[in-house]
Amino acid sequence: MAAMSVAGVLTLGVTLVPHAGHAQPAVAAARGLPDFTDLVEQVGPAVVNIRTTERTRGAQRGASPEVDEEMQEFFRRFFGTPPGQMPGQRPDPRRQAPEEEQQRGVGSGFIFTADGYVMTNAHVVDGADEVYVTLTDKREFKAKLIGADKRTDVAVVKIEAAGLPSVKIGDVSKLKVGEWVMAIGSPFGLENSVTAGIVSAKGRDTGEFVPFIQTDVAINPGNSGGPLINLRGEVVGINSQILSRSGGFMGISFAIPMDEATRVADQLRAGGRVVRGRIGVQIGEVTKDVAESLGLGKASGALVRSVEAGGPADKAGVEAGDIIMRFDGKTVEKSSDLPRLVGSTKPGSKASLQVFRRGNSRDLGVTVAELEPEGGRRASVPESKPAPTPSVATGALGLMLVNLSDEQKRELKLRGGVRIESVEGAAARAGLREGDVILSVSNVEIADVKQFEAVIAKLDKSKPINVLFRRGEWAQYALIRTGK
Repeated sequence: MAAMSVAGVLTLGVTLVPHAGHAQPAVAAARGLPDFTDLVEQVGPAVVNIRTTERTRGAQRGASPEVDEEMQEFFRRFFGTPPGQMPGQRPDPRRQAPEEEQQRGVGSGFIFTADGYVMTNAHVVDGADEVYVTLTDKREFKAKLIGADKRTDVAVVKIEAAGLPSVKIGDVSKLKVGEWVMAIGSPFGLENSVTAGIVSAKGRDTGEFVPFIQTDVAINPGNSGGPLINLRGEVVGINSQILSRSGGFMGISFAIPMDEATRVADQLRAGGRVVRGRIGVQIGEVTKDVAESLGLGKASGALVRSVEAGGPADKAGVEAGDIIMRFDGKTVEKSSDLPRLVGSTKPGSKASLQVFRRGNSRDLGVTVAELEPEGGRRASVPESKPAPTPSVATGALGLMLVNLSDEQKRELKLRGGVRIESVEGAAARAGLREGDVILSVSNVEIADVKQFEAVIAKLDKSKPINVLFRRGEWAQYALIRTGK
């Protein structure tokens, strides 16, 4: 469908009175407000209402319809049988009523191919036994679920029809904050309702794989799965979520960008599921304080908090505490960028990793695996007796440390490190706890208590001391400020 610009705008004129002696323009044109009528006519026919049902078994045949709820409860409580069935009598399969369809939910969607493929939200069709699609001309079709991806909340259904009106997909990279957008959907079952607003923000991180488009377009229950449309009549997003304390619209709504939705839809049509890559790391955000203390300059990258034993990252040489700066040549600006970059990489392919470790950058090669459901055993510090000769590191930090035993190192798969026996003062204020294992201090890897004390003795105590530590299976940074 060809793109169409807005046919008319309302232009406001303001008459200015020039200052004496200076030539000034008499009229200043103000920016116009968009007219959405042509967009509704252009895109509206491709927007559909989606109704879902579930099958439930009706009342047993032969039971008296006059039996009220109190009598039914009496039979269930004292005889353990429904009315119409004698105590001790087995239910007769021939007396069972057939399954009945009951309304389950209502949502929205849009036709993105003329032969009947419809895109919507995964939560709209989740758990449904039947899906019905109603067009604007009131034709209703029973739809087939092609596939749904809960991670991105995208689903594709198919209706048997041809020559259908379909939408045009827009370029999300050209979408600007402040740009006018429009939504069409079925809020509270009110079909083909039109609302409009502006793009409030892009790249909102409210999901692992989706950088949402935030708008102030009125979105309510039933709008889910409907299109977000720009002024060129192109679909740029799928309306998916709202931020609300009341359950209704409060001025903040989120849409799935169409570039991501299209990638998911293509995979669902091809194989009924989405295949994503994984490298086997758990990650966290890099804070400004940590970045400065490590010498990064700015807060960027993804902090590796744990590495899956035997996983792709482990085989590539990635360690807990590393900061992944680039993946396959693409910059990781924030931690949420990494799952998207890795997830969009084909499993089995090789990719490059640039990591920042103890003050230096390293390039590693990793073979991407296929993403599987989360699971695995949580690592912990063994409860075996610590190595002898506990040592008070420094009174200024408030730490008492012991060396890790060989058994603990094998269990945790560590070369070195020191375990915190007790903590108080500055270290406690920094968030360190008894049982944590300190791995490095100020970018220096720590092998034992003696080395820890030697490193601390050389540091300027007036500046924050950067400590990489492990708690259970997680590694993270803490900044100890002694205030001296």
